[in-house]
Amino acid sequence: MEALRIITEEHQNLWRIAVTMEQVADEIEAGGHIEREFFNSLFDYIEQFVDRAHHPKEDDYLFRLLRLRSDDAVAILDRLQAEHRNGPENLKALRTKLADAAAGKLGGADFAYALRVYTEGLKSHIHSEEKDAIPLAREVLTAEDWAEIDRAFLDNEDPIFGEKAKAEFRELFHRIVSLAPESIGLGAHSGGTLQAGAVPGQREVLLSVSGLESCYGRITALKGIDLEVRKGELVALVGANGAGKTTFLRTLSGVQPMSGGKILFEGDDISRLRSDLRMRRGICQSPEGRQVFGPLSIEDNLRLGAYTQPKQQVPEDMEKVFSMFPILKEKRHLPAGTLSGGQQQMLAIGRALMGRPKMLLLDEPSMGLAPLLVEEVFNVIKTLKAQGMTILLVEQNAFAALAIADRGYVLETGNVTLTGTGQELISNEQVRAAYLGM
Repeated sequence: MEALRIITEEHQNLWRIAVTMEQVADEIEAGGHIEREFFNSLFDYIEQFVDRAHHPKEDDYLFRLLRLRSDDAVAILDRLQAEHRNGPENLKALRTKLADAAAGKLGGADFAYALRVYTEGLKSHIHSEEKDAIPLAREVLTAEDWAEIDRAFLDNEDPIFGEKAKAEFRELFHRIVSLAPESIGLGAHSGGTLQAGAVPGQREVLLSVSGLESCYGRITALKGIDLEVRKGELVALVGANGAGKTTFLRTLSGVQPMSGGKILFEGDDISRLRSDLRMRRGICQSPEGRQVFGPLSIEDNLRLGAYTQPKQQVPEDMEKVFSMFPILKEKRHLPAGTLSGGQQQMLAIGRALMGRPKMLLLDEPSMGLAPLLVEEVFNVIKTLKAQGMTILLVEQNAFAALAIADRGYVLETGNVTLTGTGQELISNEQVRAAYLGM
């Protein structure tokens, strides 16, 4: 079902576009300037990609065959295809409002409102396709149907979805990124709500671990662990002290040697890759016990986290960390060793974020913190999750971790004994008795 993979990836890009438009609307309402060139590129992308390519391809292949196979699909597809037909006119109206706003004929607040109405419709449409149409298609379409749909979406010579068209889409998307306000951007940390709301099994696997073993001398700490993390997920790994949680993260990072098994990241085998090369691939860790460099300033600690990144982006990324943790900006020139435990934890997370992670590893972020600081740290984790960051959270505070997790794994003496959604594990009697004190 390659077509579904393509469609979902396109939905993710469109969702980022929608979230970015909402964030720009916030800035406009706060008195920000309307960047006409940015919006023209944005609307060109939607016109060419959504209205002229993405929707017609769905209509001609996926939706046509779905109508033939299921009477239940008719009402869903009637609504979705009506929205497809109305898309160009809605976009044309938005272009008119942009021109009026740029000419001073329409107030910024009115243009921001029009943006919100449009993006709400776009997000609702994507959500309905992911929640209603695609699961039904998986259920009722035949292997022959999928072969026809896949051929259409994978046709490299097709004028709509061929390689040339895809290259034009990528070029236009990158133009939007370059023109977007610096405070917004369109990177991997933006607009992950689609993934957060999607069915976990439909997300693309980012990390796949199979049969992972690691030893300390003759003692086997990890005994054949199987685990996967999908893009945009927050996965919690919970268990008692000594269960192997920290060893697992250290093995993923390459700091702890593995003695068996395989680690795939973005489909590539990184089992033998050095730890520094794993970080360059986008695996960044906030370690147990913070491990900040005490004599160095807060600012220098953050710069160390960005040592693999282009120098020109470091100031911008540092400001993003400071906006998340204002106390760090206030004390940026002080030695990191002068910070409280909670502030050092913020610094450790900020330092990991400076590496622009594709997957963020958090090892016991609540350890040794007062309850109010624990709440603050978990609020930060929830914010990162809402922004679409992929997170693997190791945490002894099982209830707090599972409450915000998409999925969880329970680790006992180097073995995974239970897995499920966060809520399933919270409701599991065995977990409640062993880890939640219930």
